[in-house]
Order: sequence, then C-alpha cells, then structure tokens
Amino acid sequence: MSDSSPLAKKQKVESTSEIPEIQGLEDYTFRDGEDITPAGAMPQKKYYRSRAHANPLSFNDNLTYPTKPADFDWQPYYPELPASKTAPTVIDIGCGFGGLTVELSSLLPDATVLGLEIRAKVCEYVRLRIISLRESEKGKYKNAACMRSNTMKNLVNYLNPKSLDKIFICFPDPHFKAKNHRRRIVSYDLLTEYAYCLKPNALLYLITDVKALHDWHLEKTDSHEMFERLDEETMESDPCVKAMINVTEEGKKVERSGSNKYYMVYRRL
Repeated sequence: MSDSSPLAKKQKVESTSEIPEIQGLEDYTFRDGEDITPAGAMPQKKYYRSRAHANPLSFNDNLTYPTKPADFDWQPYYPELPASKTAPTVIDIGCGFGGLTVELSSLLPDATVLGLEIRAKVCEYVRLRIISLRESEKGKYKNAACMRSNTMKNLVNYLNPKSLDKIFICFPDPHFKAKNHRRRIVSYDLLTEYAYCLKPNALLYLITDVKALHDWHLEKTDSHEMFERLDEETMESDPCVKAMINVTEEGKKVERSGSNKYYMVYRRL
C-alpha cells in the first residue's frame, strides 16, 4: 500500500494511558527526524489523512488476529480498568477519526467502548487522540480505545457471543456499483455475526447520508429474523441516537453540506 501523505513518527508514550501500537503502520513512510505529534499531544488530522475507504475483501496487510476471543488480552487497551471490565461492550465499526468513539466513552461511562478502523493512519490518529485526552483529563476516556481490524473478516475472532450492548455503523462506504455491493458492511451474513455478538435486547445503530444505502440497510435488517426496529419514540429519546447524528466527523460534514441523514436503530431479539 503506497501513500505519499506524511505520517507522524511512531511515538513511545510512557504512561498508563498507552494503547498498543497500530498494526501495519510500519508500511507507511515517516518523516525522518520529525515528531509531528509529540508524546501525549493531540494529533492533527492533516497528517493522518488517508483514502476515504478501503476494500475489505481485497485487504491484504496480513493483520494478526486471535483464533478465538479467549486468546486475546484487552488489558493493554484499557490499562486503567479492572481486568474484568476490559472486554468491549460497545463497538463503533469504521470509527473514522474517533468522534463518536470518544463521545460514547463519556455518554456511557460504565461501558467499554472500542472503535474499529481498517485504515492504519486514521486508526493511529484515534489512538493518539485518546492517549492525549486521557493525559489531559485524568480519569476520563479510560473506557475508550481503538484497534485496527477488518470487521468483515475477523469480528468474531475478538468478541464472545452475547457480549455487546451496542453496535454503531455510521456513514459506511456505500459501494455504489452493483458489483461492489458485497463489500457493504450490512448484509445478511454480517447481520448474523452482529446478532451473534449482541446480547438479547441489545441495539444496532445505522446511519448514512445516502438514501439508496439507507434503503439497503432497512431491506437487509428488516428481513433478518434476529432484528426488529425500535419504535420512533424510543429511538428519538435515546441520547446515543443524537450522538450518532451529530458528533461523527462525517456527520458534521454532511450537516455543513445541507444534505440529509437517514438512520434506524434495531433491537436484537
């Protein structure tokens, strides 16, 4: 994978706020002798820009992943949490620059929030962002972390059945061409995996600014036997819905452009 954009030199952050380094980051070119993001500082997005999307089906960075969830240690991602609370209970799939992941950590203080992102540079930005927030606001954001992962291939290698309270999928790649619809993050097979990981009565949140993709989400999820729509009143009273609409970087971009946002929340049966 080639990318001419500069990327911050990898930092060794010596503190209890550290999050494990991002897999595959060594594949990118670093600026010699220049620390774009000093240890503990808030990273600047301009140094971590990447292609808007990646093809998860041809992704070949050879990420390592556990054979089963029991083989994976979450403690390094949440070093300030007791070991019994380090397994994620809320995941933000395709977390982008981490706006929602960070917001959910405050909105859901008893949850363990994990942002999942396939793009190495973007994931590194979120990692450094959370470290900086932990350092500057002691005691906060200790329940948030990010990890580079290909959700379409490896989700169940990390998560136990019936372990999640919430899954967020916000502004995913619409993959407009019919031949690429198989790359979409919502499909019958993937919904089955989401249902496997969600607890009964747990929630799946979906939002996009593409009407055709929203219709796809509704069609696929309505037809899945493990999900049912939330009623309008319950959905609108959920503070996580407001966060999903308003705090993601992509959502803010859509707001500035004056475009519509389409969303739905489903309960896992």
